[in-house]
Amino acid sequence: MKELMLIFLLTIVTCIRAEDEDWQPKTVADIKSIRNECLKEHPLSNEQITKMKNFEFPDEEEVRQYLLCTALKMEVFCAHQGYHPNRIAKQFKMDMNEEEVLEIAEKCHDSNPDNSSVDVWAFRGHKCMMSSAIGDKVKAYIKKRQEENAAKNA
Repeated sequence: MKELMLIFLLTIVTCIRAEDEDWQPKTVADIKSIRNECLKEHPLSNEQITKMKNFEFPDEEEVRQYLLCTALKMEVFCAHQGYHPNRIAKQFKMDMNEEEVLEIAEKCHDSNPDNSSVDVWAFRGHKCMMSSAIGDKVKAYIKKRQEENAAKNA
C-alpha cells in the first residue's frame, strides 16, 4: 500500500512540476540520452527499432511503453494530464511558428475520455502528432541528421 501511495504522489509531483514555467526544451544530447535510458528500461526488438527508424510506430506494448518513457522523461507528457501542448510547441517548433505548433498539439491533446491505459493514451497523442506538420518536420530533421552521419562515416 505504501508503494502504491508513493507512486501516486510521484505522479502528482511530476504533473505539478510539468506546469512549472522554468521547463526548457531538451537538447539533442538530452533526447539521445533519454532514448538510450528508455531503450534499457523498455527493450525493443531489432524489427521494432528498424520500423521506428523508418517512422513506423507499431501499436505494440513494447513500442508504446518506450514512447511513453521518452515522453515522460522529456517532461512533455504526464500520466495525469496527458501531453502538455505548450511544451510540445516549444520542443518541436523547429522552423515553424510556435503558435502553429501549439494549435496542432492542442488538437492532438485529449483528456483520455475512454480511460485508456497511460501507454495507449500517450501512443494515441504521438500518432496524431507524427501524422501532422510537426511529424513532417521531425521526420525531415531526423532524415537530414541520418544523411549527415552517413556522409561522415563514408
